[in-house]
Amino acid sequence: MYYIIYGFLWLISILPFPVLYFLSDGIYGLVFYILKYRRRVVMDNLLLAFPEKTKNERTAIAKKFYHNLIDTFIETIKMISVSEKTILKRFTGNWEVINAFHGTGRKVQIHAGHNFNWEWCNVSCPVALQMPFLAVYMPITNKNFERLFYKFRSRFGTHLLRATHMREDFMPYRNDQYALALAADQNPGHPASAWWFNFFGHPAPFVKGPGKGAVTNDAVVVFAFIHKIRRGYYEAVFTVAEENPATVTEQELTGKFVKYLEGVIRQYPDMWLWSHRRWKWEWKEEYGEVNK
Repeated sequence: MYYIIYGFLWLISILPFPVLYFLSDGIYGLVFYILKYRRRVVMDNLLLAFPEKTKNERTAIAKKFYHNLIDTFIETIKMISVSEKTILKRFTGNWEVINAFHGTGRKVQIHAGHNFNWEWCNVSCPVALQMPFLAVYMPITNKNFERLFYKFRSRFGTHLLRATHMREDFMPYRNDQYALALAADQNPGHPASAWWFNFFGHPAPFVKGPGKGAVTNDAVVVFAFIHKIRRGYYEAVFTVAEENPATVTEQELTGKFVKYLEGVIRQYPDMWLWSHRRWKWEWKEEYGEVNK
């Protein structure tokens, strides 16, 4: 079955970009207007985040979001056969921000949100960065798709670490210099063990792992977002957030990222993954205070 799936997707991946984006437009119409995939979740999230906007303005953001979502789906398939040269032409970044630490021996930890196209960022980083690139990912339950995604996510040199076996997979690299990428906006599985912050004016839990890892490993913390230059072309924007994490608390680091993330989303609202339920957990007093 794996080879059947791989062969079918490979045939799609070798199609020219204009043809792929034509397919993307068609799939968008199906997903948004007919299947209405997670539209209630998306619209509810947008209402929570932007109550000051009109319904038409939020709908316009939602439509752009779905276009970006489907484009990312198509561009992910393209990764099966795309060349390294093409990826670096279409995905650029201020890589020098991270590469500046290469000669210092310092570890670097990249905190990012789920904004498009993170899959292209994942395969661009190991080529553009001068230190080993590690990326934490959530394994796919279906073994065939897990094998397929692992193959194209790692084809340019990314060292993949399973979020479900993070400690075990990280052990071989713990004493080396690296750049470790984390989705720091991931929804925690247990809200009682999370940091709670006001996010777009509403209590939301954030995982403690990224802040804890940075402090424990004394890793330079770099915040990142992805800017869409135009269709099929992206730019990673990196900013050093904390060079000396040992001087701050895990909670403070997390709070800085929450403010950063909200600012980026407000600037590029259609680029964030609104289809996940960021506010699905309700805050309770036993979870502790909600940080401002």
